[in-house]
Amino acid sequence: MHFKDNVEKRRYETEVDGLKAFIEYNVAPDIITLEHIEVDKELSGRGIASDLTEAVLMHLESRDLKVIANCPFIKSYIEKHPEWESILAK
Repeated sequence: MHFKDNVEKRRYETEVDGLKAFIEYNVAPDIITLEHIEVDKELSGRGIASDLTEAVLMHLESRDLKVIANCPFIKSYIEKHPEWESILAK
């Protein structure tokens, strides 16, 4: 999934069929806190939140950043995909 980092709004954004989805974040040295994911209602049930979460986690891993997941959806996603536990901040 293609997404862009909107640094000004502190969120990773994607667009599907003209509709938006994004993950809001906060930054600290070497740590990204994923605060909230939002997907347009019309995209509901299409796996967009999971796809965006996976893409963002891959991006953060490639940058050697650690993650704090404050978003309940992202926390649950990582619990279901334990291979991502290695990038969680301790």
